[in-house]
Amino acid sequence: MADLMSILSANYKAVGLSVPSKTPYVAVDPNLYEGSWTGKYANNKSFTVQVSNVDGFRAKVHYQSEGTSKYQDVLIKDGAFRIGDTKFSLIKQGTAQISNVVTDPASGQTYLDQAYASQKT
Repeated sequence: MADLMSILSANYKAVGLSVPSKTPYVAVDPNLYEGSWTGKYANNKSFTVQVSNVDGFRAKVHYQSEGTSKYQDVLIKDGAFRIGDTKFSLIKQGTAQISNVVTDPASGQTYLDQAYASQKT
């Protein structure tokens, strides 16, 4: 059980969620988030994040990257949201940083894959 907890703890810390934000949820500008976000990780794996139906601070998101496809309703707070083990952080209009926790199936080691995404509306 301790191994499981240390893995979960490492994943949350790697994605930057170890310290909860004390700011309230506030409505965001849908134009800053809606659309298709694309990019490539350092290992040349491409990914797409589709954000739609932004209403207040809620949105529907589809993340896709070589064999991984996740759909989720998300809450946007402090310019960021999580979809599974992936964190989307808005850097500036049209640019976001994507941080993805990856577990190596052979060794069980986790590492953080980071990349930038560009918005296409």
